[in-house]
Amino acid sequence: MAKLYLKFEQAMLKEVGLSQGVLTIGRLPDNVLQIDNLAVSGHHAKIYWEQNHYTLEDLGSLNGTYVNNQRVGKAALKEGDQIVIGKHLLQFKDDGQKVPTEQSFTKLGPATPNLEATVTLDTKKAQEMISSSAPPAATGPLGLSRPAAPTSHVRERMGILAVLEGKAEHEQYVLTGKMTMIGKSDMATIKLKGFFAPRTAALISRRDNKYFVAASGEKVKVRINGAEIAGQHELKEGDVLEVANLKASFGYQD
Repeated sequence: MAKLYLKFEQAMLKEVGLSQGVLTIGRLPDNVLQIDNLAVSGHHAKIYWEQNHYTLEDLGSLNGTYVNNQRVGKAALKEGDQIVIGKHLLQFKDDGQKVPTEQSFTKLGPATPNLEATVTLDTKKAQEMISSSAPPAATGPLGLSRPAAPTSHVRERMGILAVLEGKAEHEQYVLTGKMTMIGKSDMATIKLKGFFAPRTAALISRRDNKYFVAASGEKVKVRINGAEIAGQHELKEGDVLEVANLKASFGYQD
C-alpha cells in the first residue's frame, strides 16, 4: 500500500495511506490533507490513482509543486519521490501491495480555515529543502531518514510532562520526539480522553535543547502558569501547562 509521510524541518507530522480515491492537499480545511501554512495555496495539489500508478497534479498553486527538485504540473509518482509543497516535504512510499478501492484517508488538523492570502515562497527554497533532506547512512524503520548524529558533545536534556489534572493515557510523558501532539487524534502522542476533547489541541516542538508549545487551532486556548499565551512559548522548568482538559507540569529528566 502506498503512503505519504508529511515532514517539516525533519520532523514527521502525519502519515496518510493512499487508496484509489482523490487526495487533495492545501491550506483550507476541506482538503483531505490540510497543511496550514501561508506558503501553501488553499487548494494546492491532488494525488489520484490513474491506470497503474499514482499521479500528482498541481492545482494552479502560487508557489508550485516540486518533485525531486523539478517543478511539475502533473507527474507520475514512484517509490521514494520527494514532493515539496510550500515549506513542507512529502515522501512517497509504495510497497507494491494491492491498492485499496475504498477511501482510507484520515482528515487531521484544525478545523478553522486560514483565509489570509498565500505568501510567495522563493522557488530556490524547494531545491534547498530536498537537498537538505538527503538521507544519511542510517534510516528509520519506515525507511525515513534519521537526523544526522550531532557533532556537539552537549548532552541533550529530555523534557517531561507530568499530568496533574485531566484525562490522559499516562501520568507522565517523556518528550523524546521533535514534535509532540496533544489531542484526541490517533496521531497524538499525548492522547486526551473525553467527548469534548479536541482532536488536535497543542503541539510541543523540541529544538536547540529547548521546548516550545503552541495551540494547534485558533479556538484552542493554551495557558502557562495561568496566563493565556499567543503563538509559540518556550517551556521552562516548573511551568504548568493547561490545554483543553489537561493540566501538566513541565520539567527535565535528571
